[in-house]
Amino acid sequence: MGFLKEFKDFALRGNVLDMAIGVILGIAFGKIVNCLVNDVLMPPIGQLMGGVNFTDLFFALDNSKGEFATLAKAREAGVPVIAYGLFINTVLDFLIVAFCVFLVIKVMNTLKRRQSPAPAPAPTTKNCPYCCSAIAIRATRCPQCTSEVK
Repeated sequence: MGFLKEFKDFALRGNVLDMAIGVILGIAFGKIVNCLVNDVLMPPIGQLMGGVNFTDLFFALDNSKGEFATLAKAREAGVPVIAYGLFINTVLDFLIVAFCVFLVIKVMNTLKRRQSPAPAPAPTTKNCPYCCSAIAIRATRCPQCTSEVK
């Protein structure tokens, strides 16, 4: 029973829940970026490059089964391939996600710097240990009770 209680305490701790929410949002964000790259960015780029479909860019490692027009047909035939078009899409996905994370962290750091309180000014007075009067920080004798202050 102690193990279950310990796990429950761990799982319900605030930072674990925050991390879980972050992972879920990250997965959803990754899907959005993937859709953006595959369905919005790459088709116009491929069109500008002469009608290239990046998802079908591949290099067959074994041509003994013939030539294949698409990656799907090559994989269906069981031909080992290097799918460099998908790699280009994945790298673009990563760059977009990395840039977005950079922007979020930059904004958070800017907000954190704005919210940081200014350092407290150095004290200019201290209290006399004998009469509790405020005296100059560099004073060696209290002007109120004339005691020597160290």
